Amino acid sequence: MKKINEIIGERLKSIRESRGLSQAQLAKLCGYSAASRIGNYELGERKISADDALVISEALGVSPAELMFGDRSDQVVSNYEYPLFSKVQAGAFTENSNAYTRSDAIAWIPTAKKASDSAFWLEVEGHSMTAPQGGRPSFPEGMLILVDPEQEVSFGDFCIARMMNNEFTFKRLIREGETEYLEPLNPRFEMIPINGNCQIIGKVVKSQWPDDTF
Repeated sequence: MKKINEIIGERLKSIRESRGLSQAQLAKLCGYSAASRIGNYELGERKISADDALVISEALGVSPAELMFGDRSDQVVSNYEYPLFSKVQAGAFTENSNAYTRSDAIAWIPTAKKASDSAFWLEVEGHSMTAPQGGRPSFPEGMLILVDPEQEVSFGDFCIARMMNNEFTFKRLIREGETEYLEPLNPRFEMIPINGNCQIIGKVVKSQWPDDTF
């Protein structure tokens, strides 16, 4: 018979994978220094405390009850709303947050994820961030991403960058040797070396499908 910690660990793994997050990414969202902490939780080798349940459930966008007991009756309420902008609007908004009023947004998208007042949604365009089949995370065309210009972007983070032609691009920021790159998840697309040709606009802190997708 499985122990309770193992059952909770399996549930945690299932929810994490449904969000398209690796153990390392979830650990980072939770403020943990090592991905092995998430691994130990999922294997049932470490008990999830009440405080940790709150932190992990918030990062995953579920209630502590669902994480710990599988109870979906206490779902996290979408307490926050951020504007969905076109890329043209987003470019102006990142330079001046007063450039648009509430009515100018394409829509206001609710989420349980808390971000800064400067955060906004964009719709993924193209296939450069669609991972190979079975790869996670993956951001197919049409998915919404929440961009927070006030959060620091570190290597390994997903971000939005504005190129010299004023076009926005969604990629992962990485460094190989002494060179920084904007990396696509789709290997059919090339990495973009950063050499003064772009400006990092903000960190992607959340992704989800529009409510009317299905």
